[in-house]
Amino acid sequence: MNITVYCGSNPGKNPNFSLAATKLGTWIGQQGHALVYGGGMNGLMGIVADAVLEENGDVQGIIPEVLRGIEVKHPNVQNMEIVQTMPERKTRMIELGDAFIALPGGVGTLEEISEIVSLTRIGLVNKPTVFYNVDGYYESLKDQFDRMVQEEFLKLEVREMFLFSESLQEIDTFIREHS
Repeated sequence: MNITVYCGSNPGKNPNFSLAATKLGTWIGQQGHALVYGGGMNGLMGIVADAVLEENGDVQGIIPEVLRGIEVKHPNVQNMEIVQTMPERKTRMIELGDAFIALPGGVGTLEEISEIVSLTRIGLVNKPTVFYNVDGYYESLKDQFDRMVQEEFLKLEVREMFLFSESLQEIDTFIREHS
């Protein structure tokens, strides 16, 4: 299974974010899954890729030409696809992914995982989607999704297609049950 992971190109302030990225990458490699990610070597992106590679797992990087020189391409990822634009990167990551996980990250991470939510809502994506809620990082977003349901902007059955969890065991179960 290809697990597309969205995450920060820096590690963030909280050391638990890096620890979670390592655990996630280790889990992906040990389960025999492949990582699909943004192709960078810095931050949480590099940490999750390194952990998958440490387990001799497969890693597919997708990096846009426009970020060359800004985002450093991971030197140990053999399967690196260069695309022209950011929208092409997002499209390829969606096409290749069998499940989607968002680690903590910035506005780029939020944009990427929000696109999955939108595509799921209109029926164009039907794959497990997880917010890895490390130290409650996505708690306010979870509350916002729940509010959308309360205010009838989001159907409950669509909301239930997304998991917010800090537990890798719960994430594993959710992905297996929704694949």
